[in-house]
Amino acid sequence: MKLNEHFKDIAESYLFSDIAHRVNAYTAANPDKKVLRLGIGDVTLPLAPSVIAALHGAVEEMAHKETFRGYGPEQGYAFLKDSINEHYKRKGVELDSDEIFISDGAKSDLGNILDIFAKDNVVLVPDPVYPVYVDTNTMAGRKIIYMDATAENGFLPMPDYSVDADIIYLCSPNNPTGAAYTKAQLKEWVDYANAKNAVILYDAAYECFITEDDLARSIFQVKGAKTCAIEFCSFSKTAGFTGTRCGYTVVPFALERDGMSANKMWLRRQTTKFNGVPYIVQRGAAAVFTPEGQQQIKQNIAYYQRNAKIIADCMDELGIWYTGGKNSPYIWLKCPNGMDSWQFFDYLLENIQVVGTPGAGFGANGEGFFRLTAFGSEEVTKEAVERIKGLLKK
Repeated sequence: MKLNEHFKDIAESYLFSDIAHRVNAYTAANPDKKVLRLGIGDVTLPLAPSVIAALHGAVEEMAHKETFRGYGPEQGYAFLKDSINEHYKRKGVELDSDEIFISDGAKSDLGNILDIFAKDNVVLVPDPVYPVYVDTNTMAGRKIIYMDATAENGFLPMPDYSVDADIIYLCSPNNPTGAAYTKAQLKEWVDYANAKNAVILYDAAYECFITEDDLARSIFQVKGAKTCAIEFCSFSKTAGFTGTRCGYTVVPFALERDGMSANKMWLRRQTTKFNGVPYIVQRGAAAVFTPEGQQQIKQNIAYYQRNAKIIADCMDELGIWYTGGKNSPYIWLKCPNGMDSWQFFDYLLENIQVVGTPGAGFGANGEGFFRLTAFGSEEVTKEAVERIKGLLKK
């Protein structure tokens, strides 16, 4: 018996575990200090009333023999898939409901989708990048190529035809940088992927924060994407499901390679390894797409957008360069005074008890940058901003 030696190639602990360890050590040593957390992108508003009502209704169904549900379809119940399909239609995207697969979140699917790809595929990821993209492929032993996302290109790298890749990860609006691709920019990526016979794994977890018409809310708004892209989305940030767990992945029928259908392969994989998302949760998720649900969800998103503007306005006042803050719940700022990202982390924690995320944890190009999240409460966001102003204006 041999264990997977590729686990030696990843960091022993996850970025946010390292952050939690440092913060816990600080709070244990300084119990009288109030720590304000703008680091991990976890939501703080409760689930929308329409979602809660749907969850209660589903729980009540489970209490009666006539409406009790046991095992459900691994790919998701039709009522939720059809609701998501209508959501895509409102974005101008035509799908078949059987191209939509319900999951327990985008993070799971972004790793699990790799089951349908050969291990000798070459992976292209931006740097800085959401760690899951890198770690899951490193665990499988795949070769990873990095494309530079920098301040010079607005943290939105574009295709390089001299580079050959098989699997391409794109996230827009981006985590951690908050930068978002226009439809025209994504068309260049779609053309590149089709030319290279590659597949784009497109993370659209933050699409609900987009406000500008020229930005893409789905890669399938781009012509040609259905032959080269798989899209991942989540209810976590859209509807506050970080603790409820539900997401969905779109695998088009048109995506085929060597006579094999990616859609059929993913269906086979899910029916083998996944028993589906609980019925109760799927009923709650379906409520998100009702007229009442959409109104309530938009109010929650607007709340976080206001927080993002509060932080962005602070950066403007301090003259600090950043991306994000608009079309995104993240503000990606350049560390002041030449500090590296972990120095700035410690500087904020020790002096004003504000927690963010060091950019170095997202890759080499993240060094010297820092991520703040708008998912805190308005009160915490305002207090944190005042502390930051007081510290950095000195």
